[in-house]
Amino acid sequence: MAQLNWAIQAKNDLISIAEFIAQDSKKYARIQIRRIREKTRQLNTYPKSGRIVPELNNPHVGELIFGNYRIINKIVSEQ
Repeated sequence: MAQLNWAIQAKNDLISIAEFIAQDSKKYARIQIRRIREKTRQLNTYPKSGRIVPELNNPHVGELIFGNYRIINKIVSEQ
């Protein structure tokens, strides 16, 4: 099983997404952030799920698409 670590920028982006959505609905902001976090949990078990980021073409940098969001992950080490 892999370990998922959120980059500071990713945490800040998540906060920004929540604040933006909360302007219309605090409830939906909480729901959307929960859904994004749930989507990222699959990376714990399947770190190579999703696809390689096309513009980088690096097999260690992948992305999951979730609605209008790109969740980009980098595999730091393989055990």
